[in-house]
Amino acid sequence: MDLTIRDIAKMAGVSPATVSKIMNNYGGISEATKQKVFKIIEDTNYQPTFSAKSLATKKSNLIGLIYAGKINVDFKHPFFNEVVNTFKKSVGALGYDLLLFSNEKFYQGESQYLERCKHFHVDGCLIIAGDEIEEAVHEIAKSQIPCIGIDLELNGPHSSYLMTDNEKIGMKVVEHLYLNQVRKIAFIGGNPDSFLANIRNEGYFAAMEKFGLPVRDEWIHYGDFFEESGYQAMKQMLTHQEYPEAVFAASDMMALGALKAIKEKGLSVPEDIQLIGCDDIEACRYSDPPLTTVKQDKQKLGKLAAYMLDDLIRDQNDIHPVKVDPDLVLRASTIER
Repeated sequence: MDLTIRDIAKMAGVSPATVSKIMNNYGGISEATKQKVFKIIEDTNYQPTFSAKSLATKKSNLIGLIYAGKINVDFKHPFFNEVVNTFKKSVGALGYDLLLFSNEKFYQGESQYLERCKHFHVDGCLIIAGDEIEEAVHEIAKSQIPCIGIDLELNGPHSSYLMTDNEKIGMKVVEHLYLNQVRKIAFIGGNPDSFLANIRNEGYFAAMEKFGLPVRDEWIHYGDFFEESGYQAMKQMLTHQEYPEAVFAASDMMALGALKAIKEKGLSVPEDIQLIGCDDIEACRYSDPPLTTVKQDKQKLGKLAAYMLDDLIRDQNDIHPVKVDPDLVLRASTIER
């Protein structure tokens, strides 16, 4: 028979609250009572359930992981996978486990994140941005549950966020190409309706304007950060008579799709068209040619998210939003002159 904390209390002739205090090292209990309860626990081989420990300590050591948005990146995007893996290792070292929340029923009005967070007594949440963010995400951020967003602005009383400094990405790319005598630069951006994609897109346009470079409509296309959209955008670009000297894709996966389209056209990278991506996913090292890209520091993002969330949970610091600087990683898909 599975024993409960009430059974242990009855055997010891004390209240369940007293047993809970003894198990969690609270003071104010006589040594004789402690020894009596510990003896019963040892003799019965009692193991407190997760819910009993949570109720006793008001702490579950659970972190909710939410891939937000009607169009979300979930497990398919290698950039976020690397960030989450680093986050998982870091919070694991701090004593937390992860609980993954599904959002499949949100648009049927059948579930709410906040209700489920309260049900599982999560100590905090990590929220990964997608597109078409549901209001339920902002409901959590406005609650008392500590939350950290990645690539998603959260401004609640116990919330904060971090992201790569996306404004700098376009400048690093355009400046590098400009310094290497490239002037005709095309762009494959993310969905302009997306908060993150729009910042990255605007960075490209601002950099082109700063260097006085022409922005041509036929060389501007938008995708969804995945390979197929980059492939289709590049195919469309190559239907025009004049080709750009270089293409900047706002994600590595779109750049790899663009690379496929360029090769299918019988052109070479970087001899005919130079190509730059963004994120520095593992596949960049093994593409043919290896892809020049703007590196987002995935390990730093994951660790910072873990430590910032832990501080919010322990109410240790007033956490402000953090932007991590990107770095340009040069490989064989571009030419240095």
